[in-house]
Amino acid sequence: MWRGLSVLASRTTRAPSRLCVCLRSGAQSLAPGSTVFALSSGQGRCGIAVIRTSGPASGLALRSLTAPREPPPARSAALRLLRHPRSGEPLDRALVLWFPGPQSFTGEDCVEFHVHGGPAVVSGVLEALGSVPGLRAAEAGEFTKRAFAHGKLSLTEVEGLADLIHAETEAQRRQALRQLEGELGQLGQHWAETLTKALAHVEAYIDFGEDDNLEEGVLEQADKEVRALEVSLQAHLRDARRGQRLRSGAHVVVAGPPNAGKSSLVNMLSRKPVSIVSPEPGTTRDVLETPVDLAGFPVLLSDTAGLREGVGPVEQEGVHRARQRLEQADIILALLDASDLGSSSSCDFLDTVVVPLAAQRPDDGQRLLLVLNKSDLLPPEGRVPSPGLPPHLLLSCLTGAGLDDLLKALRTQLAAVCGDPSIGPPLLTRARHQHHLQACLDALSQYQPASDLALAAEALRVARRHLSHLTGGGGTEEILDLIFRDFCVGK
Repeated sequence: MWRGLSVLASRTTRAPSRLCVCLRSGAQSLAPGSTVFALSSGQGRCGIAVIRTSGPASGLALRSLTAPREPPPARSAALRLLRHPRSGEPLDRALVLWFPGPQSFTGEDCVEFHVHGGPAVVSGVLEALGSVPGLRAAEAGEFTKRAFAHGKLSLTEVEGLADLIHAETEAQRRQALRQLEGELGQLGQHWAETLTKALAHVEAYIDFGEDDNLEEGVLEQADKEVRALEVSLQAHLRDARRGQRLRSGAHVVVAGPPNAGKSSLVNMLSRKPVSIVSPEPGTTRDVLETPVDLAGFPVLLSDTAGLREGVGPVEQEGVHRARQRLEQADIILALLDASDLGSSSSCDFLDTVVVPLAAQRPDDGQRLLLVLNKSDLLPPEGRVPSPGLPPHLLLSCLTGAGLDDLLKALRTQLAAVCGDPSIGPPLLTRARHQHHLQACLDALSQYQPASDLALAAEALRVARRHLSHLTGGGGTEEILDLIFRDFCVGK
């Protein structure tokens, strides 16, 4: 019986592997036989620049530029004088490294030239490589695309590499590194294996059930595993786009009545003069946005017009835009003048913005931090003259008092909104991940073995197909081009 079951299991796993092989052999879309080269380090003057080649003519390129010396041993650095293959003119004295495939980043033969980083040296070596037969300049992301095509990286690892290159904050770096190390891909593979096993059990029951060749409880075990998988998928889809916010930045809006100190706070948090600060009410008439690193998290910080009524048409348009930003915000920094809480504008802001948001649960949507600025103007005892206020923080943008407490509170809120990349399961960092997991879950909702086993088996196949798309199996060329387009030339 189990021999028959193993045959079915191998049959069910064969199709996705063919998809993967097809896609990997989509290496053919990379013009097989072509060898590419590019500057892999950053542009501009630097101490050392790294120029990389990948493809079957890499060995020829190495010999052409380092003749008459022999190429160095594989994966060993050697000092060589580089010469132009045609003129024999010396170009630079450089370290060269030879990486024969498949033990290389791309899976192909690769060479790295570590040359001096002056523009003339770099352009000279690139021009020399272009004169070697079979070599052409690489396109953006082509090295990584070749690594994917040869099975060196899964699609989620490719995305992690792109995010690591573009990471600007500590949290982004940690998240990208976890994805590059394959945590999300391994989780997707584990889910796919669960579906493969369940599908094997269902098909075995279809083929052998009438002959009573199967042990009891085969369908029950498959159903149990599928339902557990549904719970796991739902938990990841309930992450409220934390991974996407961590990758692209959470939206933090500073709002409040005029002259509460919103622009001063934005300048303090961004550590640069983003907004004009003036004692004149209504100075800010548009939404000013700046990306900042707040406590290690990426944030798009917005300074908005003071919320008040009865002003001119230009400022009123600014107020309208400010209210729109409030609706889009992940976190609202509600700012009030601690020395002027009894004014009509402060009371109106409390009633219309602060109280409704403070009453809702954080998981229901937006998060609120009430900040009372100008604490330096309070009496020496520092008491706030409104005991009925929601929980709040005291701050002085003039002296900086209370800033550490505000940053600590912001970090807590940002960790809740973006997720903590140091702990917990891997986050879904792109809309593509969400789409495939939701499609997988939708397919599993059609899994009803008690009604029709054939339809139940088809539901499992569709669900598993979406999981294969998560890590790259069966992906379309258009999607791949979109992903690799984010890379720079040389990576």
